[in-house]
Amino acid sequence: MLGYIAKRLIFMIPLLIGITVVCFAVIHLAPGSPTDLQTDLNPRASADAKARLKTLYNLDKPLYVQYWLWIKKLAVFDLGESFSSDHRPVVDKIVERLPITILINVLSMILIIAVAVPIGVMSAVKQNSFFDRATGIFVFIGFAVPTFWLALLLMVFFGIHLGWLPISGLRSLNYEYLPPWTAFLDQVKHLILPVLLSAFGGLAGFSRYMRANMLEVIRQDYITTARAKGLSERIVIYKHALRNALLPVITILGLSVPGLIGGSVIFETIFAIPGMGQLFYMSVMSRDYPVIMGILFIGSLLTLLGNLIADTSYALADPRIRVEG
Repeated sequence: MLGYIAKRLIFMIPLLIGITVVCFAVIHLAPGSPTDLQTDLNPRASADAKARLKTLYNLDKPLYVQYWLWIKKLAVFDLGESFSSDHRPVVDKIVERLPITILINVLSMILIIAVAVPIGVMSAVKQNSFFDRATGIFVFIGFAVPTFWLALLLMVFFGIHLGWLPISGLRSLNYEYLPPWTAFLDQVKHLILPVLLSAFGGLAGFSRYMRANMLEVIRQDYITTARAKGLSERIVIYKHALRNALLPVITILGLSVPGLIGGSVIFETIFAIPGMGQLFYMSVMSRDYPVIMGILFIGSLLTLLGNLIADTSYALADPRIRVEG
């Protein structure tokens, strides 16, 4: 098993380098540059000042030279300094926001697994029943409704009309003066809407994947044999069928990590959550190349680690995979 994991880690290195090359090239192809945003709105900024800024940021060098300078810093875990006025290290900016994004994504993933798997299993076991048709309608709605539009509706309904849930930030203004238990509940209330919105699309998709896999598994001969032996339906479904039906879902969970991280940009901006998604959006608007590349690198690394966890879980569930590996 350790050899299987080591091989997967080695394969991640060239893939990660390839991702950084593509991202670096695409960013620099976008119109506008940090020097334009800093000098165009300043009537006192001369052409010489703009040229000095380009030299300071190494933007006067060819792209391959800029990439080489960045990759050399990355080799020693240095993501450089931000082009913004504070000139803070990129690592510090990401570290202070990354835990929030990871927390929301982990909670969303837990919610997806906890809800989608039982729904998928029940839909397969009770195929063509009212429950199956109702969850089918839910799936179509989940795929059709835009996340940002649903977020605005929920904010208006639960935040403004009912006043049950806060609609922005992670803490109330008086958070520092709240008792520990009340402060904990305050944070939970702030997380309800972002977590639900982050998991909404995944709930629809994963429940259908789980249903399709269960339908295929329960028609296999070994399930018929298990029933013929007199085993209870609960043991047949949840002990024999469910484990095999989870194998494709594990892979899809790993592949869903990029979507969750990418979705963070949307709901963190809508709900004013100071996470990595919001930082990425502000960095793109200001053409802060070091911060953009740092976030893309961290996001790519988390995505590859998510795929590694999915592959490892797959190998644990099916020993034939690690034997072949």
